[in-house]
Amino acid sequence: MEAAQPTLDILSDPICPWCYIGKAKLDAALAQRPDHGLDIQWRTYQLNPEMPAEGMGRQDYLDNKFGGRAGADQVYGRIEDAVKSAGLPSDFSKMKRTPNTLDAHRLIRWSRSAGQQDAVVDALFTAYFCDGQDIGDREILLGIGANLGLDGALLRRLYDEDADRSVLLNEDALARQMGVTGVPCFILGEKYALVGAQETAKWLEVIDRIQHSESSEE
Repeated sequence: MEAAQPTLDILSDPICPWCYIGKAKLDAALAQRPDHGLDIQWRTYQLNPEMPAEGMGRQDYLDNKFGGRAGADQVYGRIEDAVKSAGLPSDFSKMKRTPNTLDAHRLIRWSRSAGQQDAVVDALFTAYFCDGQDIGDREILLGIGANLGLDGALLRRLYDEDADRSVLLNEDALARQMGVTGVPCFILGEKYALVGAQETAKWLEVIDRIQHSESSEE
């Protein structure tokens, strides 16, 4: 019997800078191990599950979260430095709103069947961190999907129907019940978790260990 493909489930939020960094470091490892064989799936986790559907002004959000303007500037100054140190493009000055990300997660979910999940995640990071777009806006999300060749009419219908909102909300709630309190969180084989933006060298070690384990079982 053929062995099951090893799975890597990634709990992430497209407005999370550490998820942006974490994906870049993982991608660098996957590029060095093109035969990694991992079945990668992006899963729902909202940093702000209580965010109003329309989102809120970014400065108000940061001030509330970090106890005022000084705290927000200090914390996000370190985050901007971390993004730059990772060699990633960004323009935090363009980010005017903090969105509710549930609809962005829905787009990520739908894109898996078209084999475009990774590309959609990348596009959402770029839209938010580089272009300052409100990725809670359905028209922007529809544009991202269309640019990647997804069926725009189908996406619009899915958004209008709202049929899968409960599925994603349950996935988010389950992650919290499992003890996940921050992202990115990488779950290997539904058993082992790595929390935080792991270094590329760590991913190479993990991939090599998985491949060695598989070859030993043959």
